[in-house]
Amino acid sequence: MYTTLACFAGMVLAYSLVSEKVERLSLSGPIVFVLAGVLLSPLGLGLFNPSADSINGKALIDITLALFLFVDASSANLGVLHRHWRLPGSMLLIGLPLSITLGTLAAMWLFPTLSLYEAALLGTMLAATDAALGKAVVTNPSVPQHLREGLSAESGLNDGLCVPFLLLFIALEQGSAALGAGAAIALLVEELGIGIAVGGVLSLMAARALAWAQKAGWPGEIWQGLSVPALAVLVFAVAQTLHGSGYIAAFVGGLCFRAAIKQDLHAMLVPTEGIAEALAMFAWVLFGLMLVPAALPYLTWTHGLYAVMSLTVVRMLPIVLSLSHSAEGTPQKLFLAWFGPRGLASLAFATVVWSENIPAAGTLISVTILTVLMSLFLHGVTARPFARRLAAAEQRD
Repeated sequence: MYTTLACFAGMVLAYSLVSEKVERLSLSGPIVFVLAGVLLSPLGLGLFNPSADSINGKALIDITLALFLFVDASSANLGVLHRHWRLPGSMLLIGLPLSITLGTLAAMWLFPTLSLYEAALLGTMLAATDAALGKAVVTNPSVPQHLREGLSAESGLNDGLCVPFLLLFIALEQGSAALGAGAAIALLVEELGIGIAVGGVLSLMAARALAWAQKAGWPGEIWQGLSVPALAVLVFAVAQTLHGSGYIAAFVGGLCFRAAIKQDLHAMLVPTEGIAEALAMFAWVLFGLMLVPAALPYLTWTHGLYAVMSLTVVRMLPIVLSLSHSAEGTPQKLFLAWFGPRGLASLAFATVVWSENIPAAGTLISVTILTVLMSLFLHGVTARPFARRLAAAEQRD
């Protein structure tokens, strides 16, 4: 255990010294840490061969995603979103459902043994994009501001919006075999209701308590910075304990916390983002160390074809169609359509599907792992070159 911890701490320290230099090479932290995990795994040097029981990867991914969901919702600039709502609104309200539908149809075509709801689960798992992996684009000044804001809002909100679809299809798949669809829908409504209630009530109470404590001058500077990550984990854990959706609780909690706090949240969210980034890097090491070696023996050409389709046609066609009435040019639409990286949200959804004992979970998870691996590298290495190309196209226009 301590050897693994020492290796990870050493990797984080080393990367912190050269992070900016690495990103200038069109790489990213997740790429570096996944490669490190693969290098240490039986596929590489074989220095570590962790079993699924030795490290609870699901808990790590759950907590990391809960932090990101809370931060994304809390940091959503509602004023900017109100002024530039058309791009993210179209991508979320039209593009996202179309992506899930197209992903479902592609899964039914390539994997005929899947049930309708299992195919829909795969489409949903891979419709969620990763805001953290998209930072190389949304923070790049070469990309026009309104496009950056659109991508940031879409990637920050769509994983939270995918959760109800995921829970619905799990409930329908299980209900079709056991409970009956009516009972399955009732169970879904209960999970969503508990998640919304827990996230909203606890976050509003915490925001009021924090404001009262600040007025009294009680919080210390360091501990005040830790209040947000503590709240994010609290709402997630309480909702899960009450058999609700912790993801929905974290997402709703972040929205309610932002609405209730009458101050600039940026400084308060920085510690949470730092903790989430550190946990995410650990998760990416485990991804390369455990999940990639476990999935590779079971991958087939159909898995690879679906992964390619998921990153191209299934993602890009719905986004382009959703923006058909916008004033953006073709290069801008293609840019928005391409940058939908898959990451921790898809992996977290995969762990949920696995824990629910879905019959085709092995296929769903193998395809998800391959798609995330491909996305990690393809979107990572194209972020800067495509941003420069888009900037050149903007200047020509």
